[in-house]
Amino acid sequence: MVMSFPRQYARTQRFTLGAPRAFTVAPDGSRIVFLRSRGGTDRANLLWVRDLGGAGGPGPDGSGGGERAVADPAELLGGAEEELSPEERARRERSREGSAGVVGYATDSAVETAAFALSGRLFTADLRTAAVREVPTPTPVVDPRPSPDGRRVAYVADGALRVVDRDGGNDRALAGPEETRHGRTTWGLAEFVAAEEMDRSRGFWWSPDGTRMLAARVDDSPVRRWWIADPADPGSEPAEVAYPAAGTDNAEVTLHLLDVHDGEEARDGEEAHDGEEARDGEDVRDGEGGGRGDGGGGRTEVVWDRVRYPYLARVHWSAAGPPLLLVQSRDQRSHLYLTVDTATGRTAPLHADEDPAWLELFAGVPVWTPDGRLVRIADEGGARILVVGDRPLTSAALHVRAVLDVGDEDVLFSASAGPDAPGDSPVGEIAVYRAWFRGSGDQGGWERVSPEGAHIASAVRGGDTVVLSTAAPDRPGARAEALRLPETGKGAPTPLAVIASHAETPVLTARPRLLRAGARRIPAAVLLPTGYRDGDGVLPVLMDPYGGPHGQRVVAAHNAHLTSQWFADQGFAVVVADGRGTPGDSPAWEKAVAGDLAGTTLDDQVEALHALAGDHPLDLGRVGIRGWSYGGYLAALAVLRRPDVFHAAVAGAPVTDWRLYDTHYTERYLGLPQERPEAYAANSLVTDEGLSAPAEPHRPLMIVHGLADDNVVAAHTLRLSSALLAAGRVHEVLPLSGVTHMTPQEQVAENLLLLQVAFLKRSLGVA
Repeated sequence: MVMSFPRQYARTQRFTLGAPRAFTVAPDGSRIVFLRSRGGTDRANLLWVRDLGGAGGPGPDGSGGGERAVADPAELLGGAEEELSPEERARRERSREGSAGVVGYATDSAVETAAFALSGRLFTADLRTAAVREVPTPTPVVDPRPSPDGRRVAYVADGALRVVDRDGGNDRALAGPEETRHGRTTWGLAEFVAAEEMDRSRGFWWSPDGTRMLAARVDDSPVRRWWIADPADPGSEPAEVAYPAAGTDNAEVTLHLLDVHDGEEARDGEEAHDGEEARDGEDVRDGEGGGRGDGGGGRTEVVWDRVRYPYLARVHWSAAGPPLLLVQSRDQRSHLYLTVDTATGRTAPLHADEDPAWLELFAGVPVWTPDGRLVRIADEGGARILVVGDRPLTSAALHVRAVLDVGDEDVLFSASAGPDAPGDSPVGEIAVYRAWFRGSGDQGGWERVSPEGAHIASAVRGGDTVVLSTAAPDRPGARAEALRLPETGKGAPTPLAVIASHAETPVLTARPRLLRAGARRIPAAVLLPTGYRDGDGVLPVLMDPYGGPHGQRVVAAHNAHLTSQWFADQGFAVVVADGRGTPGDSPAWEKAVAGDLAGTTLDDQVEALHALAGDHPLDLGRVGIRGWSYGGYLAALAVLRRPDVFHAAVAGAPVTDWRLYDTHYTERYLGLPQERPEAYAANSLVTDEGLSAPAEPHRPLMIVHGLADDNVVAAHTLRLSSALLAAGRVHEVLPLSGVTHMTPQEQVAENLLLLQVAFLKRSLGVA
């Protein structure tokens, strides 16, 4: 019996289970470390190593010999179920991690030792011999990371940043939590907005020589407290959440240099006091002072203007230069790149950026080149370019997305077509390139690393070995291949091995037509029912957008369009449109939503729909729209403000009142609610007075929300429902008990698809 797509989609967690991910390549290119579960419905990831040289080299087909499982969670836990701490659950929610087993790891600089947490316990693995040992430590362990030399492992437990020798000896706390009026501070963890919005998931960084550490101290006592209850279990206590809603106080984040001397070398007679008996000379300092500031002992605070630049966005520390920080103003219109004096903690400005709208944060930067030049991504001259030192390495032909690696002579990066790219550039493509800043390629220019043809790609490099992951519209899943990069101009990369994927093959095939729609050339995908033929007549339409910042849906990859294809196969013409505000086009495209999320993003959905109706079988008298998160907001907005265009909507986890969403995201686009209340009222679905700018006639609306959501809290849906009821507007609410902003539960995820299509068919009169 063939499994239905909704069941398969849910059971495979969107076909991610069994696919290799989280690659690390040894600096000599000899081995690749990665995570992968044993099968396409198995949630438990194992830690694997693929050897590329010697007797354990690749097999004849490039996918066999040399691959070995290093850490199997079933063996390490003896078959016991995993137990996750609240801190680990929060980390996984912020990263949208739904799998199990080994979900993350870190290595030393030689990629010989790995550390990972499993069920709150610390494990280390010798990546050459595949020997794994549990290191006895206080639990639960969060985010363990080996020192660059592999001698020690740092980790967080119970709010304290701790260090233990690789063999398990000399475990001690470097900095412990302090009591505050609302709880305790934490050390070494990212605060909510850093993890949720800044893509900074970590809170400590080793020095290159492994003798010191930069650590974030987070005091969230200024943050407003919310309580999230489970109405299905009235006997349970509500969970307390420190949530920094727009216009309210953020956590206070400071950065400190900590010495990582041996525990028996506790200095100045300081006593350990981390809430338990001091062991083996543990050296813990809970006060603000305690450091001599000479780099020889104690704690040294890193000092910058935190009033003007309160956000600690990025930290980089390598042998190529002093510690490098990127700090950000609260309105996100100013960035300051700083270097840190490791003897005094003082900082010095290196570079500043300003933008009248806002400044984006990018993956992989800032970073030093090996010869000490700053690598950054900048919006200049209407383009998003790669810059090394004071020299641009790319032009407006490319729209740079992320820096993937910096070598001795070049930068490996990903990019989309830029505003000056040829008009026939593939829609939704993200390719991998490298550009030279010295050596044989010093005359400038870049070259493509990923193959020609529409695709999305990313890469990880060690030495001259690259693991290139590519997905394309004409094949399911992604292909991960190890390649050896040649010198510039010396031919194509040499294939070394394929990293096998155990992901399941979908039971349906997506057939997106990727194109640009309307005068604005809005990136769009159109999907028709499988077997549809010209002459079969017009079809009811389902708009299926995310449609907002940081969410690109129109991509040149097969699996990204599977759900849209399934909806198409239920009898719809499905349109996915990435209007202004979505990433991947140009800085101006992304920043067009400044101050006006609602009007701009909704207008572009309407334009794409009407433009595509000219040469596609779209019945404009029957148009539905569905979405989740920002897409849910956009779906509800569509039927409330443009019921002349949209006739039914399914809104999943929608933001309905922007005053209830977090500081870093919301203030970037709308400013402070105290200063711009009119912008918040105009862009929200509800205000204190009721519905915001509703239009006639009423349209059917289903609202879906997880009651355990701590990102878009259920209050958004409850307030919208109350306002709809007060206005006499019929609607449906589907509350999901115990569900967060993700829906990893198999039965929930499957039935959500079935209930949505049933609602849309009923509302649009589809047989």
